[in-house]
Amino acid sequence: MSTKKSLTEAEILKMGEKDYMSEAQLEFFKRRLEQLQEELLHNAGQTTEHLRETVVVPDPADRATIEEEHALELRTRDRERKLLKKIQQSLKRIEAGEYGWCEETGEPIGLARLLARPTATLSLEAQERRELRQKLFGD
Repeated sequence: MSTKKSLTEAEILKMGEKDYMSEAQLEFFKRRLEQLQEELLHNAGQTTEHLRETVVVPDPADRATIEEEHALELRTRDRERKLLKKIQQSLKRIEAGEYGWCEETGEPIGLARLLARPTATLSLEAQERRELRQKLFGD
């Protein structure tokens, strides 16, 4: 285990361009992604346990409420499952030395964007272009 002090978001944002995706920054994002991954896996386990608890409710309205709550929980976990896949892809990008760089342009994605969305693969400009194309052409 490394004894290096971990960086804070504020320290990351103060770093200059020459430090972009340095070893310290990559370690910061790797830890953040692993922590997110751990939380999502914990949530999935909780949902599995919750859904296994069988409650016999004679009242149809109560039963409908419980079923709706389960459906909502499953939709949330489905979104989290998709995020988990993106997290795993981001961790692979760190290992490959590609993390933090736009897949489309090769330019830096930017620290502020990565802090807000650690799984981002496109710079803000490239993402906006993609969304505009999707809006115009519906793909």
